[in-house]
Amino acid sequence: MNVLLVKGNPKAADASVSLQMADAFLDTYQTAHPSAQVEELDLYHDFVPLIDEDVLRGWGKLATQQELSPVESRKVQGLTVLVEQFLAADTVVFALPMWNFGYPPMVKAYLDAIAVAGKTFRYTSEGPVGLAGGKQVIVFEARGGIYSSGPAQAMEHTTSYLTTFLAFLGITDVQLVLAEGLAMNAAETPAIRQNAIDQARQVAAELSLAA
Repeated sequence: MNVLLVKGNPKAADASVSLQMADAFLDTYQTAHPSAQVEELDLYHDFVPLIDEDVLRGWGKLATQQELSPVESRKVQGLTVLVEQFLAADTVVFALPMWNFGYPPMVKAYLDAIAVAGKTFRYTSEGPVGLAGGKQVIVFEARGGIYSSGPAQAMEHTTSYLTTFLAFLGITDVQLVLAEGLAMNAAETPAIRQNAIDQARQVAAELSLAA
């Protein structure tokens, strides 16, 4: 099984609960499967091109068979690498924080990068059809408040957006593991963190049994 871990937090692991959850998941999974193929993509430290003027110009040149500039070529090829990496994974694991009711900007940049007509979805006379189905996605998300229920639920634009996006690509096997209320009561934060880490290990153990 090929596992892709996508890290969407620029913080160090000791300051990020979502990254701690992902690390616990990987530790448990790799202990059970030491030969497993695991690839990590750090959205804040690896090359994730933004879809900017260079990329749009490069795509236009490709469509008309013109030569790309070195900058255009590097960015366009970088986006292609991200799509191929995503498609090659059997299981994609996201480690993400909620920032201001949504995800950090590089997470949106990554999702834009992998939404490619003809690769991860296609248009038909009956509407778009996802082409990336058959893979499992696991989302470890940390939130300062509680947004899964209660008065703040309407302000949650993270997992609701991500599950909609993944369904557009044909992916419906999505498992969410949330650590909520981390910034609400300092006395409760350690227990919330530990419970989330324990859940991450349990998810890895269940995945190991299914592998």
